[in-house]
Amino acid sequence: MCGLCGFTGEILAPNSGRQETIQTMTDQITHRGPDSSGFFVSDDIAMGFRRLSIIDLDAGNQPIYNEDKTLVLTFNGEIYNYRELREELLSKGHQFTTQSDSEVLIHGFEEWREDLLNRLRGMFGFAIFNTVDQSLFLARDFFGIKPMHYAQVNGSFVYGSEIKSILQFPGFEKRFNYDTLNHYLSFQYAVPPQTFFEGLYCLLPGHYLWYKNGAVTTTRYWEAKFQPDESLTEQQAVDQIAEVFENSVNAHKISDVEVGCFLSSGVDSSYVSTYFADQKTFTVGFDFGEKYNEISWAQRLSEKIGVDHHYKIISSDEFWGNIKKVQYHMDQPLADPSCIALYFVSKLASEFVKVVLSGEGADELFGGYTIYNEPRVFRNYRKLPQSVRTWLRKTVQKSKKSFRGQSFITRGEFPTNESFIGNAKMFSYEDKRRLLKHPEYATRPQALTRPYYERVKHLDDVTRMQYLDINLWMVGDILLKADRMSMANSLELRVPFLDKEVFRVASRLPTRLRVNKENTKYAMRKAALRRMPPETAQKEKLGFPVPTRVWLRDPKYYHIVKTAFTSRIAENFFHTKELVGYLDDHFHGLRDYSRRIWTVFIFLVWYEIYFEDGNHQEGDIPDFSHLT
Repeated sequence: MCGLCGFTGEILAPNSGRQETIQTMTDQITHRGPDSSGFFVSDDIAMGFRRLSIIDLDAGNQPIYNEDKTLVLTFNGEIYNYRELREELLSKGHQFTTQSDSEVLIHGFEEWREDLLNRLRGMFGFAIFNTVDQSLFLARDFFGIKPMHYAQVNGSFVYGSEIKSILQFPGFEKRFNYDTLNHYLSFQYAVPPQTFFEGLYCLLPGHYLWYKNGAVTTTRYWEAKFQPDESLTEQQAVDQIAEVFENSVNAHKISDVEVGCFLSSGVDSSYVSTYFADQKTFTVGFDFGEKYNEISWAQRLSEKIGVDHHYKIISSDEFWGNIKKVQYHMDQPLADPSCIALYFVSKLASEFVKVVLSGEGADELFGGYTIYNEPRVFRNYRKLPQSVRTWLRKTVQKSKKSFRGQSFITRGEFPTNESFIGNAKMFSYEDKRRLLKHPEYATRPQALTRPYYERVKHLDDVTRMQYLDINLWMVGDILLKADRMSMANSLELRVPFLDKEVFRVASRLPTRLRVNKENTKYAMRKAALRRMPPETAQKEKLGFPVPTRVWLRDPKYYHIVKTAFTSRIAENFFHTKELVGYLDDHFHGLRDYSRRIWTVFIFLVWYEIYFEDGNHQEGDIPDFSHLT
């Protein structure tokens, strides 16, 4: 895996520091590519690159050029069908100087322009500069596995794999985006394409961008469209899943270095790991009982499938002592505590391999989240008049203590397209109005989700939920943490479920073969059952469990968070009495507010790093030991 950055447009005048600027920007992402760096600097553009060598170790350095050097490429990712594309391009007369997938991109773009993108199978974020007409082309892969950010700064166009590179560009003024805080409090992540920095955006998945003559245009070239085939039988579905997934895993294992695999107790990574006999798998857990520790499950499966299993137990002090380091690498606050666990398992794997495969994307494509049962569960309840459901919800919310059925009544009030905004739903509109110092920024999250629901209004509720998660939750949370936490440890993470061919099969599954009374990911589990024991294939989904609710009832961590909640930074954004109220109610066991508390706490940690501590250089992260 690699990292890239650059700038063009009305850039710095000759001899006024272009080389120094691109060097500084590139140094910020050394962790993405510690093996080597590369630059292309002219009067029209400066492009920087950091390389983590995976394919064609000796000759795959970047930037890379076409035959007459009119096109210049920097590329982050892997193209799994590059060998087939290379043969096709050779037959058309293109001349290659390397065996890398990067060079396939530059010649493919020369031959097919934007049409190249739909020919690719892989994950990518890349930049191509045309030295003849000074145009710049950026592209991001189908699902958003690899990142790409950009901003326009005083007549210049600046881009990079990570935001921290762009922040180093002279003239970029860091201005906090209050609208993004509003969305973050609902979703627990910055909803793309917005970021927490005004004027700085992420290129959406399945999109490309042209920068020409000072103008930016973005175009969608691919969309994850579900087209269920009701005639598909269970046997046909399972056969197709098994075949396409084996093909995808084999493609994702292509490498000139050793490849390992993450392994939890769930079916997704376990299914991937069954293709890793005699190779290495990696697991982490916490010393809080089996609910927060999947190591024993992973060990038992490892013995059965014959893999070399490595694991680590994360101590409480280790977890809390690395919160700031993790949020620094995230670029933006992400209130998913599993990102810190992912940091540790990536760190463990990086001690043995350069590449790992993981199970991200299976839930979104095949219907794995438990919440996808809600349309079936609430079908009868939602037949009650809306006024009755609203009265019941208001009544139960007055209770200071949680009770069985409370969540059902609260969640069942509205139809799916109003109640479901994704796998995370932190603060309601009313909560945000009470909490924010500037309540005028508070909006209803449905304003963001409604256009996505509208695009798939002809489909059933479960499929609409999956579509929403693929476009929001998966991009803003799942893939963001996967990229940043692996790259923080100079580790390439590959996701074989998020493959165009795998999605083609998943998109045709009838809902009954995705989510039903028996299980979620129903057909996919049946396919996995052919390669693993039933107890693993049918195991209930846990996610990546982290004991935050336990820690927040421990006086030590309660006081750490309370200090943050009563700080000057917190006072700038929130009514701190409300924050402490959430914290105290949770601490005393009145309600489980752990996710809301964590959402605000992580924002405050992140804000201190990026708006209070100043700019950090790679390897120059401040001492955060005071957190513990």
